[in-house]
Amino acid sequence: MGIRARDRKAEGTMDIRRIHTPVMLDRCVELLAPALQNDGAVLVDATLGMGGHAEAFLERLPNIRLVGLDRDTDALRIAGERLARFGDRVTLVHTVYDAIGEHAKGASGILFDLGVSSLQLDEAERGFAYAKDAPLDMRMDQSSGVTAAEVLATYSEGQLRRIFERYGEEKLAGRYARAIVQARAQAPLERSGRLVEVLQEATPAAVQRAGHPAKRVFQALRIEVNRELNVLADAIPAAMGALTVGGRIVVMSYQSLEDRLVKQAFAAASASTAPAGLPVELPEHAPRFRTLTKGAEMADEAERAANPRAIPVRLRAAERVRDDQRSAAR
Repeated sequence: MGIRARDRKAEGTMDIRRIHTPVMLDRCVELLAPALQNDGAVLVDATLGMGGHAEAFLERLPNIRLVGLDRDTDALRIAGERLARFGDRVTLVHTVYDAIGEHAKGASGILFDLGVSSLQLDEAERGFAYAKDAPLDMRMDQSSGVTAAEVLATYSEGQLRRIFERYGEEKLAGRYARAIVQARAQAPLERSGRLVEVLQEATPAAVQRAGHPAKRVFQALRIEVNRELNVLADAIPAAMGALTVGGRIVVMSYQSLEDRLVKQAFAAASASTAPAGLPVELPEHAPRFRTLTKGAEMADEAERAANPRAIPVRLRAAERVRDDQRSAAR
């Protein structure tokens, strides 16, 4: 259901701009603006967060309308306050972004800023940060779904090892899964501080010196709780299919598993589907998209120094160059 920004009642006096610096903002505008020149052009911010990117686009492109999606009700509340001054130009939607096909049809631009948001990291009680003791929740949408504590309590040792390997690319996945199962037999693992203790105790000293032992496990739990990679695998093709010809999509990823999915989706859409050996490429085999970036772009040194959350970002962009002939024929 859409929520008009002007209908949201302002709450609190949080200094949003102080705690939230949008990543690669100018580059996102540079890439998407050419597709947003027509009056009434629609930009879909698929990961609205606290509305930093959205606010900049609305200020710099006064002709556009924005549809902002987010599964986090706290983020929608804060973004609603921030964007209220733009009135009917803004519609906010509480949804997971794999439902983007329902909200982006005919859009001229789509932006994804993936991963955990500044709001979720900075609110200790959400349980995303291993450096802060808090209940092990990790749900981006706290109104539904299982928590990280429930995953730790109910998954078998093999299931835990699998998610640590797959989503955390953790070399000690088996050791950590075994330690968690042993620890939960004594008492439930309900707080991040206790989980960190269990992981540290299970980590050889030489490995601890190479980085915090909880980093990859926490990432894996977050991805599992929120089904992030499954959602992303559905969302990117759906978003690309919703764009108009000439429309553009920008995706910012923060870890290799996300970036790999985006890279594969862009590569498939920007490649010819003509059978090998065909002397002439037929129109229906021509690529539907062209990539706008050479590989994945990173934030520059100045931004990485000023905003540590920009350090891991990988940005990819593409433009739709033709309709899907099969869809057009129906």
